[in-house]
Amino acid sequence: MPPRTKLTTLDRGRALGWLQDGVSGREVSRRLGVSHSVIQRLHQRFQTTGSAVERPRSGRPRCTDRRDDRYLQLLALRNRTNTRRTLIGNFRAATNVTISRMTVTRRLREVRLHSRRTVVRPPLTPRHRRARMAFCRNHRRWNRQQWGRVLFTDESRFTLSSCDARIRAWRRPGERFIDACVQEHDRYGGGSVMVWAGFHLHERTPLYRIRGNLTGMRYRDDIVRPQIIPTLQAMGAGAMLQDDNATPHRARVVQDVLQRQQIVRMNWPARSPDLAPIEHLWDIIGYRVRDNHPPPADVDQLFQFLQQEWTAIPQQMLQNHVNSMRSRIGECLAARGGHTRY
Repeated sequence: MPPRTKLTTLDRGRALGWLQDGVSGREVSRRLGVSHSVIQRLHQRFQTTGSAVERPRSGRPRCTDRRDDRYLQLLALRNRTNTRRTLIGNFRAATNVTISRMTVTRRLREVRLHSRRTVVRPPLTPRHRRARMAFCRNHRRWNRQQWGRVLFTDESRFTLSSCDARIRAWRRPGERFIDACVQEHDRYGGGSVMVWAGFHLHERTPLYRIRGNLTGMRYRDDIVRPQIIPTLQAMGAGAMLQDDNATPHRARVVQDVLQRQQIVRMNWPARSPDLAPIEHLWDIIGYRVRDNHPPPADVDQLFQFLQQEWTAIPQQMLQNHVNSMRSRIGECLAARGGHTRY
């Protein structure tokens, strides 16, 4: 093993102590496992400056000064989606200084700016943000028992051929297009299954398969009457229904049935999947189907896998999602009706 060329602060103190005690430089270098020239330079530096601290090394000079660094950071913050190529061009046009892609990366990392994939969320207009704020203000003081009397419902579509951009593959250089590292996806084929489900603090509904288009009358006859109304009646007094603002949910025939049964529906804000805990359950089911089952041969087998995973979700997980409502409301208020981490 080659001898070391650098000494720690402790080793420098030990070496100077041995030299002052009369130990030869070669013996000191042998004891510390470094070359003799390292001990010689240390001794000369101590005799000249009276200090064992190494002088700072200049390294390659920076091509930008502090003012340039701040301007580069400002360019990145003005438009968060600018590429490094765009930042280089804008920076050169303003300062007449050409910098490399790695320089851009290093300068931005110094202020903890890193390039990451953007989060996809539904667009929110000022009207949507005001509605979200109003809803959260009205429910900010709700406790666990109040949220436990809400039946959260939703529909979701699962496809046979899916393409999750979050899937990664371990590969060596040159292996990008080998079969093991390619995710095959038929964008226009494969078929899909649309399902409906609901849950509350203590129970869940069966997973219902929706065949064809969901109209208001089908929603009333296939879901509201056989699924929603019995579940809400079993929950007892004070039970409430939560659904999104899909057109079948707001149909007149559905509203008439709910009014006759004296069912209270929450005034849910539009474009707010982050506030609905059932949206996370769809994501969990999709991951479990992909990880715990072979690729389904057809849509019937896909629905069978979805049923199995929906039933297998622990009730404690459902309770945790209901209990997260206070946190969801708080984050939406902190974001002034904007996007949250949920």
